[in-house]
Amino acid sequence: MADLTFISTGEVDEEEALDAYSRAVVTIAEKLSPSVANLRVSRRVRGGRRAVGGGSGVVITPDGFMLTSAHVVAGTDGRVEASFVDGRELAAEVVGADPLSDLAVLRSEEDGLVPAVLGDAETLRVGQLVVAIGNPHGFAGSVTAGVVSALGRSLPVRSRAAGRIVENVIQTDAALNPGNSGGALADGRGCVVGINTAVAGVGLGLAVPINDVTRRIVGALMRDGRFTRAYIGIAGGSRPLPPRLARELGRAAGVEVVEVVEGSPAAKAGLRPEDLIVAVGETPVEGADDLQRLMVGELIGERVEATVIREGARLELELVPIELDV
Repeated sequence: MADLTFISTGEVDEEEALDAYSRAVVTIAEKLSPSVANLRVSRRVRGGRRAVGGGSGVVITPDGFMLTSAHVVAGTDGRVEASFVDGRELAAEVVGADPLSDLAVLRSEEDGLVPAVLGDAETLRVGQLVVAIGNPHGFAGSVTAGVVSALGRSLPVRSRAAGRIVENVIQTDAALNPGNSGGALADGRGCVVGINTAVAGVGLGLAVPINDVTRRIVGALMRDGRFTRAYIGIAGGSRPLPPRLARELGRAAGVEVVEVVEGSPAAKAGLRPEDLIVAVGETPVEGADDLQRLMVGELIGERVEATVIREGARLELELVPIELDV
């Protein structure tokens, strides 16, 4: 048997022992862990008992505002206990929650917290390094690293009274551990680009993106405790336009009305099943997501023209959206 020769390069310092990937993950974790809290919540369940659950939250201002997932704090009495890796345990309250984006804002009266920097998920690319940071145990953070495996995913969510699609959800192979919901998904600079929300399958997680839309939602929750959306009362989906109409309108599809809710703004405007909505105001719509994006709070109570194709004829119907009840 041949002799084995072991080659030693001498002592290796810590910096040399860490490769570039490891250094990036360690740097992100060290930067963000002080900003990620463990959240403990209690809910009243059947029989009058209380069940304790929890998740994670991300500090976004030095004066105590935290961002988490709406489902983490759903059903609570509004009171939450937050623990940090430095040993601090703080009381917090739910300022506002929006089940239709799965985002919620909490507030602790403590000053001097370490806020995370919010990034922009619109800059992400498939294959980019991301790090999921949660705090499921209170005083020791949980860190998993991976890559963006898909962008533009959709996540169906529901409130008690309505359903919606969260758009541009981030899919990553950074594993989400139990208790990581509401924690941070960070890019290579340590900026929070998503709030971890769900496990999408073995080894896959989903995060609600931080972008212009979610920033507006977070701002409204901090300011008003709620986020309002307009509602017209239809169910529908994308349908290709006939070739002549497609050429005439310069687009390939519209939103076919499948159902009109009785007494809704759509019903009052005269919309019917099988109508094709091709524009709202001056904005073309080709799919349900286009229509959903237009249903902003500013439209509530305002008169807006919907351009509709019915049996080949083009109609202009006046809609007056109301507030969506969540």
